Amino acid sequence: MSIIMQRSDVGEFRRRYRWMVLFVMGVFLVLFGRLFILQVFQRDIHQAQARKNIVREIKLATRRGVIRDSQGKVLAASRPSYNVYVVPKELNLEQTWPRVVQLMGLDALEANRLRARIVELGRDERRKDQQMLLAVNVDRDVVATLETHDSELPGVDVVSVPVRYFPFGELGAHLIGYMREVDSADLSDLESRGYRAGDRIGAVGIERRWESYLRGRRGWRKVLRAMRHMNDREELEAKYLDEPRRVSPVPGRDISLTVDVEMEQAIERAMHGQLAGAVVVVDVRTGRILAAMSKPSFDPNSTSGGAGLDAARDAFRRYYADPLKPMLDKTISAAYPPGSTFKPFTALAALEQGIIDPSTQVDCHGGFEYGKRFFRCTGSHGKVNLHSAIVRSCNSYFYSIGAHENMQLDTLAKMGMSFGFGVKTGIGTNPEARGRIPTRSWYTRRYKGAFRGGFTLLAAIGQGATTVTVLQLALAYAALANAGTLYQPQVVRSIETSDGTIVQEFPPRVRRIISMDSHQLDLIKDGLHGVVIEREGTAHAESLPGVDMAGKTGTAQVSHVTPKGVDTDRVWYFNRDHAWFAGYAPANAPEIAIVVMIEHGGGGGKNAVPVASRVVQEWQKFKEKQNSGKPPSHDDSEAKEP
Repeated sequence: MSIIMQRSDVGEFRRRYRWMVLFVMGVFLVLFGRLFILQVFQRDIHQAQARKNIVREIKLATRRGVIRDSQGKVLAASRPSYNVYVVPKELNLEQTWPRVVQLMGLDALEANRLRARIVELGRDERRKDQQMLLAVNVDRDVVATLETHDSELPGVDVVSVPVRYFPFGELGAHLIGYMREVDSADLSDLESRGYRAGDRIGAVGIERRWESYLRGRRGWRKVLRAMRHMNDREELEAKYLDEPRRVSPVPGRDISLTVDVEMEQAIERAMHGQLAGAVVVVDVRTGRILAAMSKPSFDPNSTSGGAGLDAARDAFRRYYADPLKPMLDKTISAAYPPGSTFKPFTALAALEQGIIDPSTQVDCHGGFEYGKRFFRCTGSHGKVNLHSAIVRSCNSYFYSIGAHENMQLDTLAKMGMSFGFGVKTGIGTNPEARGRIPTRSWYTRRYKGAFRGGFTLLAAIGQGATTVTVLQLALAYAALANAGTLYQPQVVRSIETSDGTIVQEFPPRVRRIISMDSHQLDLIKDGLHGVVIEREGTAHAESLPGVDMAGKTGTAQVSHVTPKGVDTDRVWYFNRDHAWFAGYAPANAPEIAIVVMIEHGGGGGKNAVPVASRVVQEWQKFKEKQNSGKPPSHDDSEAKEP
């Protein structure tokens, strides 16, 4: 009986053993199959993942394109700077980090802030193996120290990066622009275009408008993680780094502008002593901007962050606290009442409508009575005709035009708009003010159905709700000078490669051909010439001998509102009118148009004309130098240290 029981147990054990064997074999078959799939079918995927764990890409900075003036002088270039980066995953916070703090001379507060940031990124699976910017524009002594102790600092990299440098500082800063740092708020839009946190991008001006041409394309090279100091580094790289190991950066395109830095310098000298204003000089034959200056200006070297973010923030705080608004581009981003500089366009509208002719006279007794209101003139001019009204800037004459039964406000508006007023020029460098040429419907909406005839009188002398930008006025006077061609303003002449090969040139573009009677235009131009050369002309007293120009002065009334933060000893400044001069030179064969606006400068004849005269005088000298055959300079200062 015991024997039978023993055999029964053995049989049961054998059955169970066979099932165990089958189970183990099944497990091994599954494991083998999975291993086969991993090794054969998914080999490339896992091999790539393995390489990714030991290989990382270091970005190689590119050279941003150079901006030059029309004579080849460098206005914006790049100089070498050194940034320190760390890779959170590779940095030992207990051993390496204290050494980094010591070698870089970081204070305790800054060291703790940076350490917290490294810890934060180290917990981010997506970013822990990416470079984190630790310090910018590091002193070269610190760079030398870090490179000397390179073997002690795994996870720390010193990278040479280009920093934007503006050799002429504040000169033409609004037009050229400055750089700003790409922050986290920008990355959602810019990351797909190759930007990363800490990069710099054009903020305003040419730097912003032509960013896609200037920036270039960053390169990269592959390195083995945490293996850069191993003796068999070359052997390991040959084994694990697939080709290509390096992609060289592509430098940005260079840009040649239409502006001339010598003209900019001439304007700066001519504006010496003036607190604020703007000057624009354009070529009447092409619409190309030869010079544009907004005062006060700013230093793009400080706002671009080349000296560090803290220095840039301090600069911005200082600039934005200034009531004279140095960050505002007064050439295009602000609109002002043009005053008497608008009178030539009023006269053209009146001539076109047959309201006046050259012999039409108005008796000026110091003003013009309209309804129950007396509109004052700048003086008591006696009997004036069209010519003398322009020469002496007689408001009464132009009030009479505005009061004429056949002169409608919309007629003035139509003439103004045909010359580009009330419409953005499309220059695109900075936010552009549209200005305003009011119509009857605009006044009706503004004053809830009430329209007064006095609005037309004010519009006739460039006051009331009429506003223009300095660039608009310069282009309009250029159209007067060239007999009716309104050009698209142009500030970029060509795009070039780093070796000087021209990629694209930009010819002049015409916006509109203004239909004008040539005889009527000659009447206006004859009056504008008389403003300068005739004894009674409002620009005659302050014009310089030998300076051949024509134009119109203007003194635009402003609302006497003092900005906040203005010292009491400067309140008087903001209570003065704007001073204007708009004209062209030479008078009989125009080549340039110039507009000078002195913000709160007072009388246009006394304050704006001297500036215009000196600028035109410098332009005449420059033209003589060009005609002498002296070749233009080509400054390669982008390769030099500031």
